Amino acid sequence: MNEEQRKEKAKGSKEPRVPMPEQEPVARKANFQEVALGYGEKDALTEASRCLQCKKKPCVSGCPVEIDIPAFIKLVEEGGFAEAAAKIKEKNNLPAICGRVCPQESQCEAVCTLGKKGEPVAIGRLERFAADYEADQGELILPHKAPPTGQRVAIIGSGPAGLTCAGDLVRMGHEVTVFEALNAPGGVLTYGIPEFRLPKAIVEREVGYIRHLGVEILLDQVIGCSTTVQEILVEGFGATFIGIGAGLPMFMDIPGENLNGVYSANEYLTRSNLMKAYLFPEYDTPIKRGCKVAVIGGGNVALDSARTALRLGAEEVSIVYRRSRQEMPARAEEIHHAAEEGVIFKFLTLPVRILGEDNWVTGMGCLEMELGEPDESGRRRPVPIKGSEFELEVDLVIMAIGTRANPLLPSTLPGLELNRRGYIQADAETGQTSIPEVFAGGDIVTGSATVIEAMGAGKRSARAIHTLLTGEAPPF
Repeated sequence: MNEEQRKEKAKGSKEPRVPMPEQEPVARKANFQEVALGYGEKDALTEASRCLQCKKKPCVSGCPVEIDIPAFIKLVEEGGFAEAAAKIKEKNNLPAICGRVCPQESQCEAVCTLGKKGEPVAIGRLERFAADYEADQGELILPHKAPPTGQRVAIIGSGPAGLTCAGDLVRMGHEVTVFEALNAPGGVLTYGIPEFRLPKAIVEREVGYIRHLGVEILLDQVIGCSTTVQEILVEGFGATFIGIGAGLPMFMDIPGENLNGVYSANEYLTRSNLMKAYLFPEYDTPIKRGCKVAVIGGGNVALDSARTALRLGAEEVSIVYRRSRQEMPARAEEIHHAAEEGVIFKFLTLPVRILGEDNWVTGMGCLEMELGEPDESGRRRPVPIKGSEFELEVDLVIMAIGTRANPLLPSTLPGLELNRRGYIQADAETGQTSIPEVFAGGDIVTGSATVIEAMGAGKRSARAIHTLLTGEAPPF
């Protein structure tokens, strides 16, 4: 790049970030179609031209799966859209998913040089554009695969960690089989994230790519029940990666939680997403359609539940959160979308009991809170205000306060070390557990985290498994 080109690039970088086309709030809250509509070619070219092509590439250091971000953006800027998708897939097996649900604002975009004085490059939106362009054009460019090693690897769980580990290992030359407990692959991508944020057709397309690479996916395989990890290893698999997530729902242990009309967010979203309850009676999976709904929690799962309830016909949906807006862990974009759609936010509010008649929810007793000193999470601790109890009129309550590790599989694997909270102990760099042939990553190790963090764990474990099985350094 010569001096004149650099000046032109710097000039273009000062242009505002290209906004994402979206459905209008009034229309979208009545349907389950995708909210964000994606860039067209013109928007993508304009946004890509803002990238400074920094030599030090700070954005790459912020990406858990190590995408060469400036390289793929340069290809977009030059009109090489299919080539851009291929460049991304050198590191990321699930780009259309990451482009939609990865929290870029706290990772790659957070360290973008442009963000120091203005708005960072819309890296996630460009990633989504390149992936969708490739799919629309049917120009599938497969990455290089190493010669067969003769080694077999079992992946338990087909969520983001498992799919990433499987895709990388099969490209390294290994024979890979994924064991999935449910009747559809994708893990939380399928059962947890609503259609309006991540269409199931996109998940199916990305899983199809993993299969196209040569990965075998077996469904309805509950490891620890139908078979065990020990039996899998005996059957000729040289190593196993456990990526089963943390899907055991948590409740508040307050009076009234056993009333009809109280759901865990896990059940509520699984019924709606995987089992298509929103299409009842076309799909025979009914779900209660509340009139006044309260969702307890402040994360992305709480926002997903609240926005789903709106689309199922609720007249009023409230997020009940014991801290303030500043402490909410949900993505800013999701909070913004929920507010546009009419979700009510009741901050500094703590539920203390759920009220009911004839075994059905009729209301919720709450306390007003105030913020005290920071706790171990770094957020200010909420403290109840004496004498502040009040009641909310609700007929449906959704608990979205987090999840725990499901003990089914770990309890059937003697010698597997767990921490005090029941999560698998694994090396942070390799994912290797106390059993040398067994690796683990994602939420079953860290607790609830992001899709991209789980993918990063799967990628690191794939490298370590390759070295264990071959004695050689991984090829990528």
